[in-house]
Amino acid sequence: MLFNSYPFIFAFLPITLLGFFLIGGRLRQRSAIAWLVGASLFFYGWWDPTYLWVITTTMIFNYGAALALRSQRWHPTYKKAFLALCITVNLLRLGYFKYANFFVANVNQLGGTNFHLDPIVLPLGISFFTFVEIAYLVDAYRNEVGDYNFLDYCLFITFFPHLLAGPIVHHKEMLPQFSNPRIYRFHAKSLAVGLTTFTLGLFKKAVLADSVAVYANHVFHAAAIGVQLTFLEAWGGALAYTLQLYFDFSGYSDMAIGLGLMFGIKWPLNFYSPYKSVNIIEFWRRWHMTLSRFLRDYLYFSLGGNRKGAARRHVNLLITMLLGGLWHGAGWTFVIWGGLHGTYLVINHAWQAVRRHLGLTQSYWWTHELARGLTFLAVVVGWVFFRAADVPTALSVLKAMAGHNGLLLFTPLSRVPPHSVDASLLHREATVTSLLSPFVFGDPLPGIAWIVGLLLVVRFLPNTHEFMRRFKPTCNDYQDPIIITPEWLRWQPTRAWALMVAVMLVLAVFRLADNSEFLYFQF
Repeated sequence: MLFNSYPFIFAFLPITLLGFFLIGGRLRQRSAIAWLVGASLFFYGWWDPTYLWVITTTMIFNYGAALALRSQRWHPTYKKAFLALCITVNLLRLGYFKYANFFVANVNQLGGTNFHLDPIVLPLGISFFTFVEIAYLVDAYRNEVGDYNFLDYCLFITFFPHLLAGPIVHHKEMLPQFSNPRIYRFHAKSLAVGLTTFTLGLFKKAVLADSVAVYANHVFHAAAIGVQLTFLEAWGGALAYTLQLYFDFSGYSDMAIGLGLMFGIKWPLNFYSPYKSVNIIEFWRRWHMTLSRFLRDYLYFSLGGNRKGAARRHVNLLITMLLGGLWHGAGWTFVIWGGLHGTYLVINHAWQAVRRHLGLTQSYWWTHELARGLTFLAVVVGWVFFRAADVPTALSVLKAMAGHNGLLLFTPLSRVPPHSVDASLLHREATVTSLLSPFVFGDPLPGIAWIVGLLLVVRFLPNTHEFMRRFKPTCNDYQDPIIITPEWLRWQPTRAWALMVAVMLVLAVFRLADNSEFLYFQF
């Protein structure tokens, strides 16, 4: 079930909210939690009920394993071996569903074999709840997990706002909230703040992300079938996808936060204007913040972090980002994307060391803007691999972006492979001079307007957290200096703001007929 769908907004959500507060308001807190667990499993099973066994069996296994790890009777060696076994079981399950076909295909290609494996359908959210459960196991091993009962654990894993695409929550942030009596009583303020945050996210997804997606889809489809893109088309497609992913993922993050607030639950911050970053280190502090935290705390630090010298730190960064890229998808494009970001991070750390050594610590506004532009450019290049169907497609787009095909604005028909022409994509004129243009059948102005407009929004407008900051919508905050948001851009529970949010909700709802999955659902 999608957040951006009629069944969710007009049936599932109001029924779940009503049931939760009716049950919780009668001081039946355990029953209210059971209601949310049942609703969340229904939400998950809406896509395909046959995969409910995956999430239910993994919860039973990991909760039991965590109980065992919390025991004080273990010999340290055996306890560590048991933890390794439990983590291996989780990774093998994830690996089977996510990487088995990829592994077999590469074995066949490298070894000239002909092994066959039927396509395996990836259960929704498996990458996210697997990481949540592994973190819980590691903390149980470290004796950092409290005495939580199984029902609370089930809600921690399955609560529907974060189940399918994050945030990757931590038990210290979430489980104590379930014992707070306040969340079981209805609060109009929490509903208003939650509904506003949800609406902002829905508007980002349905109106902004899905509108600009058409340009990215045209370009990458054209590159995949052999069209030689022009300079404008390649950059238009790359920037369109850069913006689509931004508003798609930030929209989902906002909707998850808003849904949690409606139930009195605060999620950790997961997205904070990453395209405003002045370096790639800052980018990863702002993009998918809970994934970055997990990779840092449970992988990078476990590899040794920066405790064994600069060279070892760089190796650890590369390994962490390569595995982070592979986590996003079973394909060499994701591995390359992770390797690129690992390389970016190594270069960034090395440059900062050089700056400190030379005493170049003072910055000016123009150096900040230059660094911000360079960081954004590096991120866009990485997104080309992230979006492309395969490596040759990504390289084709990047070559066009570099001017390899010249600086033409449009793709002449003579350069389009004849077998790839799709009549549905042809211009209405017989004298068409462009095919599969990212800007809707040869007219570049709508696409340019969308891209420029959204770039300005990303760069100059406050993000949702800044917009709602005075109401503390998350259980944490971004730690860098706070950007002062003008008073007129801060949401208040007034009639004027209510009207504006209502208009955004109506516009988004009208777009739901064309709803699409969130991009992070595929990871």
